[in-house]
Amino acid sequence: MGVVLDVTVRDDTGTGAAREARRNGMVPGVIYGGDDDAVSVAVKMNEVMKALNSGDFLGSMIELSHEGKNQKVFTKDVQFHPVSDFPVHVDFYRVTNKTLIEVEVTVNFIGEEESPGLKANGTLNVVRYSIEVECPAGDIPESIDVDVSKLDIGDAVHISDVTLPKGAKPTITDRDFTIATIIASRVEVEEDEDAEDVDAADVPTIEQTDDEEA
Repeated sequence: MGVVLDVTVRDDTGTGAAREARRNGMVPGVIYGGDDDAVSVAVKMNEVMKALNSGDFLGSMIELSHEGKNQKVFTKDVQFHPVSDFPVHVDFYRVTNKTLIEVEVTVNFIGEEESPGLKANGTLNVVRYSIEVECPAGDIPESIDVDVSKLDIGDAVHISDVTLPKGAKPTITDRDFTIATIIASRVEVEEDEDAEDVDAADVPTIEQTDDEEA
């Protein structure tokens, strides 16, 4: 387990209690889910900032420690102050390694060097930079590989073309959504338009033909 945070249980709840916790250098939060009731907690601000900077906090399974007892949780959400950008509240969801959760996983594109479309100066048009999947909390994928090595200009890769990590499945099941396409580069499009303009200029108009016959 990467991140372990020490928490204190807050007896008082509400806006006033949350503000008091922040004045004392704490970030208020709540633990919910499972068969137990929701519990209001607080975590030291510097520990939350350290966890955030590690990259293994938001959208990850971590451990909360309270009086020597540890609880596995999933960091469901972090609210930030609109001006200072400091965390002001954290939602923790109780999980086990097998608890199924929904999480956004970053897409990693591979095979770009072999793509016929990209070799022909096409551009990779990314429709989705991440995919929401349902997976066990103890086996959250770091990323999902999307192979574009066989795509030509005009081709697209859909979710049905992607091999998801074991235990993961997309949360969107009613359509075969697009992840990326290969499109012609803007330079090529402009060149084609210029060529069409030149061709059009070379074709005599009806008025020109009539003048020549006269």
